[in-house]
Amino acid sequence: MSDNKETSIESTLKSMDTEEPIDIYFYRPIGYQWALLFRRLGVTPNAITIASIFIGVGAGVCFYFSNIWIILFGILLLVWANSFDSADGQLARMTKQFSPLGRALDGLAGDVWFFSIYVAICLKLYPVWGGSIWVLAVIAGYFHAKQAAMADYYRNIHLLFLKGKSGSELDNSKELTLEYNAQTFKNDWFDKLYLFFYLEYTKGQESWTPRFQKMFSMLKEKYGEEYPESFRKEFRVKSLPLMKYTNILSFNTRAIVLCLSLLIAQPWIYFVFELTVLNILLIYMVRTHEKICSKFTKEIRIGNRI
Repeated sequence: MSDNKETSIESTLKSMDTEEPIDIYFYRPIGYQWALLFRRLGVTPNAITIASIFIGVGAGVCFYFSNIWIILFGILLLVWANSFDSADGQLARMTKQFSPLGRALDGLAGDVWFFSIYVAICLKLYPVWGGSIWVLAVIAGYFHAKQAAMADYYRNIHLLFLKGKSGSELDNSKELTLEYNAQTFKNDWFDKLYLFFYLEYTKGQESWTPRFQKMFSMLKEKYGEEYPESFRKEFRVKSLPLMKYTNILSFNTRAIVLCLSLLIAQPWIYFVFELTVLNILLIYMVRTHEKICSKFTKEIRIGNRI
């Protein structure tokens, strides 16, 4: 198949700014080949996402066992699941097949993988740790969700100032509330149910970013949806160094630590890693981004910026 604008691998990426090396050189090329195959077969992005859920759960089941070969097979399944997670988004961008259901499934997929993995680890360690391992897993899972949510939020903020509204999935609770109130369970039950959970998810992201919300509100009040290019460029320069932390808080780094901890038969290390290293990075990322936004807000207010 010809490598034209519609089917080139570059056209299936969100942005080189927000990609990490493991994705660029491993998952995206594999996902791209899957996407080309599935497009020829007429498979939809949502079907790929659903398949990734079953494969990821299979990985979790494998991680319950102590046999090294079963664990290695589980690691291969996890890699396969993530390659499908890459492929569904790449295929969606190829074919312009976007939908609320697709976004909901894409967000659900990783949650289901890790839920099954957490359960498998707890069941494996329960004979030695007792109920304390479940407590540790619940706390780690809570912060896992926060880490992933904020990483996703900061990536979409960066994409907004890089590509504009059409290239970002950044939403705000005010607009989502209006959309939610305009729908009824009788006529739009799925969309309304999805919006209910997505609205709460977005409110949680916004509650961690008050200084960004203030800066963003000032920009929208003054310029609507079209921000001056000079501001967009300067904001991206400040935001770009934080993209490496959004990637660390997403899949690849945590998956590497998870797999290593399983291979040395100490999977509890993964929970501790989430609660220590990843939380430290989360706090640093949030505080740094808020300082950047505070600085820009002051400059906008006194007229030294845009």
